[in-house]
Amino acid sequence: MEPDIYESCINIVLQTDFSVVYYCTPDHNIRESILQMQADKYHIDMCRGPLFSKIVLFSVPLILSGILQLLFNAADLIVIGHFAPHEAMAAVGATTFITSLIVNVFIGLSIGTNVLVANYLGAKDRKNVSRAAHTAIMVSLTGGVLLTIAGLFISKPLLVLTATPDNILLKSCIYMWIYCSGLTFILLYNFGSAIMRAAGDTRRPLYYLIIAGIINVLLNLLFVLVFHLEVAGVALATVISQMVAAYLVIRNLTKARDACRIKRNMLRINGPILRKMLWIGLPAGLQGAFFSISNLIIQSSINSFGSVAMAGSTAAISLEGIVYVGAYSYHQTVISFTGQNFGAKKYGRIRKSILYCMICSITINLLMGFGFYWAGQPLLAIYNPDPEVIAWGILRMKILFTTYFLCAIMDIVSGALRGLGHSILPAVVTMLGVCVLRVFWTLFIFPLDPTMENLMLSYPISWGLTAAVNGAILLYVCRKLFADASGSHYATLSQTAG
Repeated sequence: MEPDIYESCINIVLQTDFSVVYYCTPDHNIRESILQMQADKYHIDMCRGPLFSKIVLFSVPLILSGILQLLFNAADLIVIGHFAPHEAMAAVGATTFITSLIVNVFIGLSIGTNVLVANYLGAKDRKNVSRAAHTAIMVSLTGGVLLTIAGLFISKPLLVLTATPDNILLKSCIYMWIYCSGLTFILLYNFGSAIMRAAGDTRRPLYYLIIAGIINVLLNLLFVLVFHLEVAGVALATVISQMVAAYLVIRNLTKARDACRIKRNMLRINGPILRKMLWIGLPAGLQGAFFSISNLIIQSSINSFGSVAMAGSTAAISLEGIVYVGAYSYHQTVISFTGQNFGAKKYGRIRKSILYCMICSITINLLMGFGFYWAGQPLLAIYNPDPEVIAWGILRMKILFTTYFLCAIMDIVSGALRGLGHSILPAVVTMLGVCVLRVFWTLFIFPLDPTMENLMLSYPISWGLTAAVNGAILLYVCRKLFADASGSHYATLSQTAG
């Protein structure tokens, strides 16, 4: 094909819908170029160009995805809170930290996937990008099956262990059993979207989440209002929507035109890649699991206040998740940006990435934390109009929402360390500073003054201490990294001059 004709076709593509041109042209080269441009328009080059604008462009879809995910999850509680007894809402709330405990280890491994793929992409190592992507998908499939089996057996014992009241125990069990049946799809979505984030694509996971979320809301209304399934209906809606999200992500990866493409005949676990993934991701996963254990212990103390307090705390936790989105989104952003630039050995961009992510995360958490607390009563009323339920929710919000910026600092620092390949030490520090401290507080400090306010104080204190220690570690790692890089640079200049 003549070059001028080829360029003309490309210009048409840039001005019209990709799919229309793709299906209308018979030329193979043009079709391949269109597919590549379709992929490129979603990807962000983290190693070149203006950094702050790219961080914002990368993080905004993550924030929107997180908020939408939580809003769709909140739909579960809103439908339950308005169209079922408050015991049903409490039953769903009692499972929150248990579900986190069951999946957190494997979600941590998805962080390892993100770091590895980002490192290899930064180093332009296509072969290992492909190996990491295929290993990640196989880990999610295998892990999903194992977690489903484990979840079906341990759900009830864990609910009993956390002192779930007898009047909601059966409903909580039903929710857990149905939820566990969809764990494979949850892992597939998380690992698949981690691969896409590492490549700089945060927009398409957002689009897929919107589709799945709408399905979730519609099914909630159908199952609860029409079929009166209560907690079973909410759980079914969640599982089906997760199936849709997982399908869309995997479909995208199988049709990709870069090194992240998933091919069925290449699905296998690569031993060296898995070890690296475990080295980075397992500490994060174990950290998440210990987080869940400490929160379970706190939840057992909340349960002791009764089902009304549980319902109020559940509503506040749902809103809390929206506030946390800012911290978590920039945690993911700093992992990807430091990971790719570390692989590309662009250390100056690493320093700026950490700084920009820190500023953005703190700002968002301050605005959202105080904003949600000031609007606490009408927001909680959306979940449940009962004044007593709202009062219990406000008690939680008063302590946590106004101090959530400390959590943002903690997450950015740990994310930067993980992006630089340091995962074990920050995980150990976080487990000691957050998990152990919260357990100690619940067992020894809380009984001295058994109030919701005293119980909630364990959160900001643990965030602040952990952020301070991990911050000192990050400062040391960065100074050593930049010093070594400068030494290597000067050595190279000397050799060149010689």
